Amino acid sequence: MSALHKNNVTKLHSSYALAHEEKERKTAKRRRMVVIRFAFLCAVLMALSTVFLYSLHSQSADIEAKVKEQQKLEKQLKALEKQQKQLEDEIKKLHDDDYIAELARKKYYLSKEGEIIFAVPKK
Repeated sequence: MSALHKNNVTKLHSSYALAHEEKERKTAKRRRMVVIRFAFLCAVLMALSTVFLYSLHSQSADIEAKVKEQQKLEKQLKALEKQQKQLEDEIKKLHDDDYIAELARKKYYLSKEGEIIFAVPKK
């Protein structure tokens, strides 16, 4: 039974055969439409997934950058707080006359009466 025998068969033109062929065409058309709809839905879902994943990645990168910046600023804050404490201590010391006199002697080579200052070179 080769392909020649199948091609030589004549189709019946009865109402049943025509109705059956019409039904098969409609079924095939429905299947095609279902496949097209499914493909379209998959494409839309893929596009939405891509957009959501991109925004998620972008936001996580932004968050990571903000966390690094926050850590940097916290270190800066600690350094500034330490500097502020040192400056406040310096202010308290500057209210003491003995400290001012000692500072003047060290920085400006001022001496008390009868005192001799020797400048020793630094290494």
